Amino acid sequence: MTAPARVLVVDDSPTMRGLITAVLNSDPEVRVIGQAGDAMEARAAIKQLNPDVVTLDIEMPNMNGLEFLEKIMRLRPMPVIMVSTMTHHGANASLAALEIGAFDCVGKPGPGEPRPFGDLAEKVKAAARSLHRRTLAPAVSVSPATEYRVGRKVVAIGSSTGGVEALIAVLQKFPQNCPPTVITQHMPSTFTKSFAERLNRICAPVVQEATDGARLEIGKIYLAPGGERHLQVVNPSAPCCRLVEKDPVNGHRPSVDVLFDSVAELAGRNAVGVILTGMGRDGASGLLKMRSAGARTIGQNEKTCVVYGMPRVAHEIGAVEQQLPLNAIGEEVLRLTAARKEGTE
Repeated sequence: MTAPARVLVVDDSPTMRGLITAVLNSDPEVRVIGQAGDAMEARAAIKQLNPDVVTLDIEMPNMNGLEFLEKIMRLRPMPVIMVSTMTHHGANASLAALEIGAFDCVGKPGPGEPRPFGDLAEKVKAAARSLHRRTLAPAVSVSPATEYRVGRKVVAIGSSTGGVEALIAVLQKFPQNCPPTVITQHMPSTFTKSFAERLNRICAPVVQEATDGARLEIGKIYLAPGGERHLQVVNPSAPCCRLVEKDPVNGHRPSVDVLFDSVAELAGRNAVGVILTGMGRDGASGLLKMRSAGARTIGQNEKTCVVYGMPRVAHEIGAVEQQLPLNAIGEEVLRLTAARKEGTE
C-alpha cells in the first residue's frame, strides 16, 4: 500500500486550518502532519516535517502567500496548492501563484457550501505523485513567429492542472494573425476572466473570454468561461462560439470533451487539437474524435507535464498523433496551420 500523502496546512485562520485538516484527513490516502498560521511558522514546519505537499493561504499577515511561495520555489521546491478567496483580487493572486510555480489553486468555500474543498484531497494526491519539484520562473515575453501566413484551420486546446503555465508557453509563440483558437481550461468562473485578461496583456493576439455567438476570427483566442456552461464551436458557414447549459462531463463544466467533439463535427480535417497537462481523462475521447475526423492532434509529453493525466489517456487510446515537449507545441501548431500557398489551407 502506498504511503499517504503528507501535508502541511498553512492558513492564518484556525477555523480554516481545522476545516482543511478535517477534509484531508477524511481521505485515507492523505495525512495532515502539521499546521502553521504564518510564513515563519510554515518555514520552521517545512524544515522539521519535510511534507510532500503544502496548502498555502494567499492572504496572510507579515508575509503573504505569494511572497512565501516565491521563497519555497527558489529555495526548496515542492508541490504547493494555493487556497484563495473567490474574488477578482483572489483570482489575480492565484494566477500569479500558478505562474510562480504553484501546483494548483482551490477556492475558499462560501457560507453554506455543501462540500467545502470537495476536490482538494484529489489535488493533494496528484501533487504528491507529481514530479513538479522544480523551480519555475515567472513567464516572460517571447518573440512570436514572424512571416506566418495563416491558413483555414481552427485550433482547439484543452488543459487542466498546470494549464496556466502551459497555455502561456504555447500562446506566447502565436503571432498577431494566429488561427482562430478556442480553449477550455478547467478553472473557476472568477478565474477565467482574469486569466483571459492576463493572456491578452502578454500575448500578441487578442485573448478574450468566449461569449455566446462570438464569431471565430483570425488573430483571436477564445477562453471558455468557468462555471455553468460548456463551450462549443458551431455553424460551419460562419463558425462561432456557443455556450450551452448541460450537465458536467467527466466531472467538469466546461468540459474539454464537449469542445473537442464540436470541433470534430464542425471542422474535421481543418482543425488542430492540442491536449495539455491535467488530471483525469477529460478531452481524450474528444481528441480521438478529432483525429478520426482528419484533424491533426498533439499531446504534451510526460516530462513537461505538471500532471500527465489527460495527455496520457489521450495517447493510450490513440488520440494523439504526436507527443511534444511544451516548448515545441506552439511552433508545431503554427506549422500545421500555416497556409501552404495561395488558395490552400
